[in-house]
Amino acid sequence: MTTTETLQWTAVCAASDILPDTGVCALVEGMHVAIFRVGREQDFYAIDNVDPKAGASVLSRGLVGSIGERIVVASPLYKNHFDLRSGECLEAPEYSVRAHEVRVQDGRVLVALT
Repeated sequence: MTTTETLQWTAVCAASDILPDTGVCALVEGMHVAIFRVGREQDFYAIDNVDPKAGASVLSRGLVGSIGERIVVASPLYKNHFDLRSGECLEAPEYSVRAHEVRVQDGRVLVALT
């Protein structure tokens, strides 16, 4: 198991660059990653940005919301919902994506691929 101390963190933008309840795409170690700022607490989440069903880098453009206790993004193409904590695709688990570590330090958003 990887600990947060041994992960390779990449600074992607200022936290204020991501508007509340939206996402942005960043290139982290050659991978497209969707980073979201969500909710009253303005928590940050990161998942793969490529919609596995469509093969397009679009998840950061999806609508953020919740289904029950799960915080999700709906793909703008096929409307599948992806859990922002785990990357699980609620409608079709075989289309799940990876979730990544994300934190804010000194006002900067940092992402580590997992």
